Amino acid sequence: MKIAAFNVKNLGWKKVNKPGVRNILIKIISRYSVVVMLEVMDSSGKAMDKLLTELNNTRGNKQHPYAMKKSELLGRSTYKEQFVFFYKEEEVELVDSFQYVERHVDIIAREPFILLFRCPNTVVKDLVLIPVHTKPEDTEKELNALDDVVKAVKRKWEIDNIMILGDFNADGPYLRKRGRQNIRIHRPPYHWLIDEDADTTSSDSNDHTYDRIVVYGDEMYEAIVSDSAKPFNFQEKYRLSKVTTRAISDHYPVEVELEEKEEEEDEEDEEDEEDEEDEEDEEDEEDEEDKEDEDDEEEEEDEEDEDWE
Repeated sequence: MKIAAFNVKNLGWKKVNKPGVRNILIKIISRYSVVVMLEVMDSSGKAMDKLLTELNNTRGNKQHPYAMKKSELLGRSTYKEQFVFFYKEEEVELVDSFQYVERHVDIIAREPFILLFRCPNTVVKDLVLIPVHTKPEDTEKELNALDDVVKAVKRKWEIDNIMILGDFNADGPYLRKRGRQNIRIHRPPYHWLIDEDADTTSSDSNDHTYDRIVVYGDEMYEAIVSDSAKPFNFQEKYRLSKVTTRAISDHYPVEVELEEKEEEEDEEDEEDEEDEEDEEDEEDEEDEEDKEDEDDEEEEEDEEDEDWE
């Protein structure tokens, strides 16, 4: 099961209505069981509806369609963005969602829209995804506040399987190494998955690791497939020109894969069910035998009574 976050840079009607750009976006989305798109700017909702329709009209997705869940427009000023999730309905079940709202302070410019999924084919079973797109100049403060978001999630759903993913702006001029070490979500029990030297941008002017995936707790960390957390270089994969790549985004998606549930567990569950059924059958047979014995005894008593008479 692959999960990703992708800052698509001003994703709206203009991009979705360009077949060349849209087709690459569909290819990228189709790689994942769940993907959250960042920097979506679609106040009417028409662009994302069209993207979902075209996504599910492709040959590989007609029989295995995606569903969509999106946030409201988020932001302090007239500039606003959305978080939009696309997920395969046959692989995950959307259980719940909520829009995080800061009560006493205003630190996070675009507060996370948080989803809870049931993942029956993975070892974690239930998974919370917290998408992030920090305001560059407030990166350190916003990332530090994410620990409060995680605590709110744990209070609401009592779940430890939590993944934070998106454009953290966690490199270059926005977050130096010293600043990163002071962030609460950079300490145990959090685990940062994307390598520090990974280039998550499609820009030639820098090789920063802006985009990240962070998981909470050792159990969640152990559920990650080794070396699966990385940026997806779609320019290289699809042999795109620099111009086409920039038309799609200045970021690469960051992705990670979860371990599948072992077949042995399923077999054990089936065996347990079979054992229970066998036990029930044996109990039924014993009850029938006891009943037959009682009937035989009653018949013998009746015969003895007749003989006595």
